[in-house]
Amino acid sequence: MAVGVAAEVKSKLSIVDVVGEQVALKKAGTIFKGLCPFHGEKTASFVVTPARETWHCFGCGEGGDIFSFVMKVENLTFPEALKRLAAKAGIEIDERTSRDDARKARLRAVLEQAIAFYHVVLTQSKVGARALEYLHGRGFTDETIERFQLGWAPEGWDQMSKMLQSRRNVTLPELAEIGLTTARPNGRGSYDKFRARIIFPIRDVSGNAVGIGGRILPEVAGALGADGMSTPGRAAPAANHDPGAPKYLNSPATSLFDKSRTLYLLEKARTEMRRLDQAVLVEGYTDALMAHQGGFGNVVASLGTALTPDQVALIARYAREIVLAYDVDPAGQHAGSVGGADLFRLIGSLAAEETGVEITRVRVARLPEGKDPDEVVRDTPDLWREAIRTAQPIMEFLIDYYATAYDLKKPEGRRHAVAAVVPLLREIRDPVVRDSYLQTLARRTGVEDRVLLEALRAPEPAAGSGRAGDGRGSGGSAGRFTADAVISAPDTIDTKAELKALTLEERRLLRLLLLVPEQQERVADSLRAQGTQLPSTPARELLAAVIADRERDRESGGSGRFERMRFLEALPPELHGLAIALYAERGPDPNELDANRVRIGVDQCLLALEADRLEDEIRFNAGELNEAHAAGDSQAEARLLEVQRNLNEARRSLDRRKQDTSLLASTGGHR
Repeated sequence: MAVGVAAEVKSKLSIVDVVGEQVALKKAGTIFKGLCPFHGEKTASFVVTPARETWHCFGCGEGGDIFSFVMKVENLTFPEALKRLAAKAGIEIDERTSRDDARKARLRAVLEQAIAFYHVVLTQSKVGARALEYLHGRGFTDETIERFQLGWAPEGWDQMSKMLQSRRNVTLPELAEIGLTTARPNGRGSYDKFRARIIFPIRDVSGNAVGIGGRILPEVAGALGADGMSTPGRAAPAANHDPGAPKYLNSPATSLFDKSRTLYLLEKARTEMRRLDQAVLVEGYTDALMAHQGGFGNVVASLGTALTPDQVALIARYAREIVLAYDVDPAGQHAGSVGGADLFRLIGSLAAEETGVEITRVRVARLPEGKDPDEVVRDTPDLWREAIRTAQPIMEFLIDYYATAYDLKKPEGRRHAVAAVVPLLREIRDPVVRDSYLQTLARRTGVEDRVLLEALRAPEPAAGSGRAGDGRGSGGSAGRFTADAVISAPDTIDTKAELKALTLEERRLLRLLLLVPEQQERVADSLRAQGTQLPSTPARELLAAVIADRERDRESGGSGRFERMRFLEALPPELHGLAIALYAERGPDPNELDANRVRIGVDQCLLALEADRLEDEIRFNAGELNEAHAAGDSQAEARLLEVQRNLNEARRSLDRRKQDTSLLASTGGHR
């Protein structure tokens, strides 16, 4: 799980203790005072405020949080300070050692070389001509074949491994480690794992190669066994069709590849998923590829497995709606029913626990009978577009599915259908919505409303006791998609934990700036003109990264435009989760508001931050005034009283400005 490490550090370490290791602090009411370590002074003007988790020097103007203090004292970057303080707090940061990083980089390079070999065989050799013809026949263009680096694994036992060993200095142990070779039964050497298969490179969300998938051609399934492999001693794959051979074969689990944590084409789809706030999930490589070729860029595939909590966690980073577009054959519909039921439960459990991880809607696309997704996209793209637009809410689909799965002419069939759906109806919190689906179930099954209500109100069977049905009901995988399962997935972004690193006003301001880029430079200029910074180091770093993205655009000849995907990809790991959390935070979309209202909202955030700084100064001055009075220092007391009057006037002025912005907000942004 991607954890808010910065927030966790702040929760476990006292800023007073950390600063106190460098500065002799003395308690003064609710604050602590000391001599500033960053400039020479004889009178303490350095203040630590535990309630805000901040420090500030009223002599030199420096200030910030626990991270900025360590950064300034020890001349560290934010990632270095975070690592230092995390170690001090006993928090493990999930990071690989340099040796491990180098090893995985080498293995990825080996995998890329194998992918390049397969691609050349497909596109530039007679050996691959048959596979290339097949792909063209399926409707794939040369551009798609090149863009996604499709390949062909030749039929020979060790052609790939021999070529990489002789020409690329690759070793057999490296090939075995990434799942490209298999040891011979006699223990003497190894042979290529993928042979006589079309090759589909599999990449992680960053675009790094992590594995491959292989598809046999209908006419070359020959001497392949039930595991999709022929064995040494038999002829290499030929044209005799073996019905036991799997159509698709994926890389085995390796240090690079975990099928349950991977979605095919996510690296290509994430931008469109985020833009549309929707992910379309298909089962196979060709379905996803054809969708992208057809311009439907928010489609990903689950690699032929049942959808896993880890994959849901990946989707939730980019989109809140999932549309299931599985094959229309019985297996595809069954997968849709099981996965859909799990996802339906997940929506409620995530919302109930307010985890910050959001999947808000699941729907099922109804495709023409006898047509797979890739066929629909290829032959009738408008039909695909309409099927996604009008996809059925998951509850409607499940009622239809179970009403069809059982013989409703028989009492036993009606009992099974009702037993499959009622547990899901119990998950619906809104009574109006629940009643609507109850009526739909009554119409589809012929069971009266009052009987369904009785079933709905009956005690739920105890865990493990089973439910009526034949295994096709919704209870078969209950618990697999709990909120805990998704939240604990390694790729989940815990929005609430990440956002704890910021103050409330910083959260509001940065969310506005990320969603409405037009305000970014104005805010940066305003803070610079005031000679101030945001209180929290993560907030400062994120704002700096926003401005840096604009500068990158200018350096490349652009106008300084902010580009969300480029910005996110350039962020260091320490900030990436925080940025995702800000984008994912619940709230109205400011882009749907009048531009003046957005500007006022930004101004209100800036004024609130200014008010916090002013209150700190007033509190500090009040403490100084009390000390001067107690010491009988009339000269210092007079000077501090004058400062107090100026500060009070500044507060009144600030209050008037806040009132003006509130008035503008209430009148729609116009006076």
